[in-house]
Formats: sequence, structure tokens, C-alpha cells
Amino acid sequence: MTVWLTRIVPDPRSHDARHDTQGPGGAINLHRRLMSLFPDGIGADSRAQLGVLFRTEDTPTGTQILLQSSHQPDPDRLPAGYGTAVTRPLDQLLDALAAGLTIRYRCVASAVRKPGATTRELYDLPAVVALRGAPADEWWSRQAESAGLKPLHVRSQPLDAVRGRRGTHGPAAEQQLRHARTQFDGTAAIIDPDLLRTKITEGIGRGKAYGCGLLSIAPARNTE
Repeated sequence: MTVWLTRIVPDPRSHDARHDTQGPGGAINLHRRLMSLFPDGIGADSRAQLGVLFRTEDTPTGTQILLQSSHQPDPDRLPAGYGTAVTRPLDQLLDALAAGLTIRYRCVASAVRKPGATTRELYDLPAVVALRGAPADEWWSRQAESAGLKPLHVRSQPLDAVRGRRGTHGPAAEQQLRHARTQFDGTAAIIDPDLLRTKITEGIGRGKAYGCGLLSIAPARNTE
């Protein structure tokens, strides 16, 4: 199976692009936009079937969108003037993964814990509690280990939460979404290449449909 990475550079003059990349609901809008780049009629849970994961990043040259998928998207389906898009396969990178290699990684993930019913009642906690600081770093270390990695260095940065209505009409329009987000960067040693490939294609944690869970890796030039 080929895994594709598409880099989209939105044009800031495009109303559609601004709608998809700005504000707390931008990731919800972007989810709909990116899914429109694939054929219709995929069936239930089309995001998972297509292997769609994405992340929006602010770079020195402006905003960019990283879209990963197991099916090649069609950027011609973007609105006119939306921006530029380049797609390339990740096969060479994934095939080169081997135990003992050191990599750099980045993942924007929803670091949370789910307290038990007794704890929730005792402390009046919600069903899902967002983690910050050291607890978030510990959460990430566990996730990295379950992805076949041994973390060597972790740097975390809290990001604005994704929030908004799941849909624009029907029952989905009444459902409120909220996903806390933290960006994790650092270096790690590969322990299990096969497990790492699986986690790269499946994503990590909650909120995968809304800009969370994409694990990006690159060879480490030096250790931190």
C-alpha cells in the first residue's frame, strides 16, 4: 500500500482557504474540504478507509497543510485560487525504517485521560480530561512507545483547541466538538519498524478527523 503526503500551501487571499485554516472551527471545515479531494461512495468511516490524516502548520513563509492518505487525492477538486498542492509517495521513507535508527518527529495530538466513573463523580470531572505540561509529556511517551519508538527528547507546546459543530445540518449540527491539542517535537530511536509504520498510517490518539494524530518523521541529522 502506498502512503501519500500532500503539501498544500493556501493562498491567504482565498476566502475558502482562510475559512479552512483560521479560528477554532477551522479544522472542522478543513476536514470536509480534504475529504472532498477523494472519490464519493467509499462507505462508512471513509476517513479511516482512505487513511486520511492532516495537520495545519504555521511556517516562516506562511500556513501550510499536510495531508497524508492511503489513496492519492485529487488537488484539482480544490476551489479555484485556493493555493498550490504537491503530492508525493512516502514509500521510500517508510521502507527505510529500521531498528536502531534515530529520527526526528512531530505530532499534533489530543493528549487526554478518561477518569473512571467513581473519580469523575468524586471530583466532578468531565468524561475526558485534557492534559498539559508534564502529564501530557508522559502521555506522549506512552504513545511513542506503543508506536515502536524510544523517546530521546520531547518538547511539547499546547495549541488552541479545535471546537465547533460537527456538521452543518441535521443531528450533526447539534453536536459540539472539542479536541484539546498539543504539539510534540523531538527525537526518538526506532525499536519496532513494523509497529511504527502501522502507527504512521493509522494515526495517534483522538480527533484524527480534525487535525490530530498525524505522526511525521524524518532522519535525525544529530541527536538532541
